[in-house]
Amino acid sequence: MEDSEGSAAAVAQSSSVVIVGGGPVGLGLAVELGQRGIPCVLVEAHEQPQPIPKGQNLTQRTMEHFHFWGAEPALRAARVIPPEYGIGGLTAYGTLLGTYSYDWLQRDLVKPYYFQANERLPQYATERVLRQRVAALPQVRTLFGWKADSVAEDATGVRLEISQRQGPLRQTLRADYVVGCDGGRSVVRQQAGISQTLSDHDRQMVLLVFRAPQLHTLLQRYPGKSFYNVLHPELNGYWKFFGRVDLGNTWFFHAPVPPGTTQHNFDFRQYLHEAVGAAFDVEFEHIGFWDLRFALADTYRAGRLFIAGDAAHSHPPYGGYGVNSGLEDARNLGWKLAATLQGWGGAALLDSYDAERRPVFASTIRDFIAKSIETDREFLASHDPQRDLPEFEAQWQRRASGAVGEVHAFEPHYEGSPVVCGPAGTTGHGGSAVGSHQFVARAGHHLAPATLSMGRNVFEALGDGFSLLAFGANPAHWQPFVAAADALGLPLTVVQDTREGERERYRAGLVLVRPDQFAAWTGESVSEREASEILRQVSGCAEQLMP
Repeated sequence: MEDSEGSAAAVAQSSSVVIVGGGPVGLGLAVELGQRGIPCVLVEAHEQPQPIPKGQNLTQRTMEHFHFWGAEPALRAARVIPPEYGIGGLTAYGTLLGTYSYDWLQRDLVKPYYFQANERLPQYATERVLRQRVAALPQVRTLFGWKADSVAEDATGVRLEISQRQGPLRQTLRADYVVGCDGGRSVVRQQAGISQTLSDHDRQMVLLVFRAPQLHTLLQRYPGKSFYNVLHPELNGYWKFFGRVDLGNTWFFHAPVPPGTTQHNFDFRQYLHEAVGAAFDVEFEHIGFWDLRFALADTYRAGRLFIAGDAAHSHPPYGGYGVNSGLEDARNLGWKLAATLQGWGGAALLDSYDAERRPVFASTIRDFIAKSIETDREFLASHDPQRDLPEFEAQWQRRASGAVGEVHAFEPHYEGSPVVCGPAGTTGHGGSAVGSHQFVARAGHHLAPATLSMGRNVFEALGDGFSLLAFGANPAHWQPFVAAADALGLPLTVVQDTREGERERYRAGLVLVRPDQFAAWTGESVSEREASEILRQVSGCAEQLMP
């Protein structure tokens, strides 16, 4: 339910989890916890979603989250660009209407490895859908129009002081845990004393939101494209980036501008015309600025305080990695908080949130976003159509081929996680964003979909806790897990299937799947003691005494 009232008296109100920040990440975490029966409070400064069209591209993996949150149909219904138009991207040289371009970031190429298709809509539309879903969960209390002033941990939990953003009222909230999903200037991160590693590119960037129906007409030569990246030698590897907000009218644009640029001392209309390569009418709705830098928190946890989304990691809006990574944070942390509060998660489980998610985003920065800037810089410095046209065209074609490989290579995984039973020698090495999309079930990797013999997709058969996919007719192979889970009080859903084709697809007779649809262990058969050891490790109880 939504609550905008409060008391001037500092009366403590208790909850299991308080979430500070009600953007997509905070809302997603609230849904994850609320669906799992965890009482939580969401504190968000703004009464309504802010009308800035950021965070548009939602990956197939993100849409799996919305499926499990019961919000996937509503999100697709909120789309503002017709589905048949596509969600693809394009990279152009010099200007959008120039001679050289190729398809870029075609995430639909990896659709077979996920249960859901990807989606595209403005962040404020995504937030509205999530707000509606949260409102239907009785375990979630929302405080829109309130902001966090201070947060401190004590012997019994966390104390959070909040106040109305535009009013005199104050409240004190108490919780077992607090999660800061409150953006790049996170109050929770600062008051938790969590430092950041910063990489400042010393570039002032502009964000323009504008109406330009003529631009839609000009770009009809590129059917099915929703975002456009322009490379120009003078930008030294940084982009001029266009994106559709809707079909035919509204756009956003990111690009470097000279230091000291303001709304009044720069010709933004001419800048847009130069990037496109043609003049067109422009009506500005928003002109804002941001500094191009990378920031990665040095830990995602300080005692009972956690951070997620932009509070934990921020970067230029290149490639749509930010909102998708933040929502993955919410899924990863949400089931682990619930497991801990419900008593079946061990001491190591909450620590594994940092151990899994932080290395993945460090790799995302290093191996994808920063690398793309460096690669573009090197290309532009080395190849010029005016200097050597045949060589430029050959290298441009090579880049076009490499764009396909980049999509396949972005496969975040948790190989080496302390709560994953992977191959010998991998534990403790952390995860990465660099991987490969495969149908083979691999410990620490996202589970690929499969059709079971009863006609359902395996994703429709997974339980809320751990799930064991059991292929074959011999119950002796999977009964040890059932007995061990019962002894440990661990929620386990057995999905039994005799379809040999899927056994071959996964290359395993048994696949243990986590609540976030990552494989935790694969094999053929185990003893009850081995099953108990596996379940203890994947639930964070490995260091506790065996029964």
